[in-house]
Amino acid sequence: MDIPPLAEVRRRTEKKRDAWWTVLLVDPVATPLVRWTAKWTRVTPNQITWAALVLGLGAAACFAQGGWLWLVAGAIVYHCSFILDCMDGKLARLTGNGSEFGAWLDYVFDRIRVLVCAIALMGGQYHRTGDVSYIWLALAVVFLDMLRYIDALQIYKVRQGMRTKLQQAAAEVAEVTQAPAPRVAAAARITAEAKDEALEAGEEETAAGPRAEEPAAPALGVVTQQSFVRRFTRYNRIRDFLIAHRIRTHLISGIEFQMAVFIIAPLVGAIMGVTIVAGIGLVLFELAIIYKLMLSTRDFERAMDSYRRTIAEATPEPVTVSASVDG
Repeated sequence: MDIPPLAEVRRRTEKKRDAWWTVLLVDPVATPLVRWTAKWTRVTPNQITWAALVLGLGAAACFAQGGWLWLVAGAIVYHCSFILDCMDGKLARLTGNGSEFGAWLDYVFDRIRVLVCAIALMGGQYHRTGDVSYIWLALAVVFLDMLRYIDALQIYKVRQGMRTKLQQAAAEVAEVTQAPAPRVAAAARITAEAKDEALEAGEEETAAGPRAEEPAAPALGVVTQQSFVRRFTRYNRIRDFLIAHRIRTHLISGIEFQMAVFIIAPLVGAIMGVTIVAGIGLVLFELAIIYKLMLSTRDFERAMDSYRRTIAEATPEPVTVSASVDG
């Protein structure tokens, strides 16, 4: 196949919003490598996924040694593994060779890599120091990683469900009121900030969508982010700045947490301290997302109530005819 210039490859393969670590430290390397791979090799996305896992296991082998030089080597190998992990999705988008099985493989291998590296890193430090706290730290890393991805999946499902119900309600309102369908549909859109709480890495792509900028119809305009925005008036300004640089507002997500634990912590020689700080940051951002979801569900219920009232007002009452029989 003809491979386009690098600028076009970036447009096709890089996500509109991604983790800041990926945008700043991975894409500048991964995207040119993807173009070169597609142009000069027959490597498939699944083969890159396997290579990412192998490098991840190599990083774990380095971490298990416990010494600082081995930790540095493990951090470098882990970062290379993550670059490959980003390349498989990009290559799939560029060549059209992606598959549902490949997405599953990528997700499972990511979890295996985190599990093995957490055990190896903390196990190596436990063997070196005898401090049992590293064992608990390994469990915490695995737990937080799984919590983040499970939470993201469920939040995405909830938002998709709200979006579907609002669209259905808007269509019903359009039918009974004869309002222009596009105008009513605009009121049913949930802002594309759902992507910020969606699945990361490869799975995030399924949750991505265009940013909804259209104003809602005056009679029905209830957007499910307005409560959050009212409480945090500077949020839109910060969000727009980050979006302009392709960075999502979820600044400490699963990706940043992994990079802190498996790259920053080994490089600076502060495994426990960096891991604890990164874990606290991840939990705080998860709580913020859950709070935002709670406010969104309240806005959703108000929007649905507004639709129900509009439908009830526009629907004529059935006429009941009663017959009396004289005895």
